[in-house]
Amino acid sequence: MIKRSSVSQKADDVSASEVSRKTRVLLVTGISGAGRSTTLKIFEDLGYEAVDNLPLKLLSRFVITDGRAQQPLAIGIDIRSREFSVEQFIIEFDVLIKRSLADVRTIFLDCTDEVLQRRFSETRRRHPLAGARSLMTGIQDERQSILPLRDMADLVVDTSELAINDLRRLLRGHFATDGEQSVAIFVVSFSYRYGVPREADIVFDSRFLANPYYDKELRRLNGLDYRVAKFVKNDPGFDEIFQSFTGLLELLIPRFQSEGKSYLTIAIGCTGGRHRSVFLGEELVAWLRKNSQNADIMHRELPGDDVRNIEELKKL
Repeated sequence: MIKRSSVSQKADDVSASEVSRKTRVLLVTGISGAGRSTTLKIFEDLGYEAVDNLPLKLLSRFVITDGRAQQPLAIGIDIRSREFSVEQFIIEFDVLIKRSLADVRTIFLDCTDEVLQRRFSETRRRHPLAGARSLMTGIQDERQSILPLRDMADLVVDTSELAINDLRRLLRGHFATDGEQSVAIFVVSFSYRYGVPREADIVFDSRFLANPYYDKELRRLNGLDYRVAKFVKNDPGFDEIFQSFTGLLELLIPRFQSEGKSYLTIAIGCTGGRHRSVFLGEELVAWLRKNSQNADIMHRELPGDDVRNIEELKKL
């Protein structure tokens, strides 16, 4: 889920030409172990000057310039930063908004407690708040203490199930510096059994389509296989449903663009996340690209070695 602070929301009222003249500044914060270092490396690859663990008292002096556009900045700040506190973070953020000509955005990296515990155990690193206590106690204490930063963030990214390439695509879609004006669209198929993706802006349900799972020959396959694709597409209601989805997007995408949104996540779910949602997602991305949209896709519930039979899908 993406939440906007009242201060950041005001920035959206600024004209596109004025924003383009501002230096973009991204404050990267969040839960320890959620991927801040990886995120900063991705921003370096995108052309940002990345700085980690900048003391909060130096933030304003580091960012505020004489008004001339500078290289975009990505600054990592969390509980490991010197003299860090939530209250001081908010104060410094407000100073930047009021005194600088920078376009300041906040990114909050989140992750489930279970995944964080596994990451710290695998790397044998100590949690900064754990001390002599248990790892989970440190994780929970940190989560509670920095909750206000999550609420004020422009973008909340849950990295629990995100591969690095998916994180890179997401960040590029939101914060690329190449000047593209079109909205970047990311489609993700998922299983309702494991929850709706938190980053979803639009959610489509495909559970009312005929389910290939109940066909013994199709159960072991997935929506990237032409036999499953043919089965789903032969549902009497498929064409009308798909046209309804695309018709809605034809109305919404220009609205998102006019509001200055640079990235749109569309989630498509079914019961198991392997058949109907996968095929419908592929069809939707093909339609988006055919209509000159910048679109990419990820199938959350499929293992990485699943490969679509492209030539067979083209025959449908």
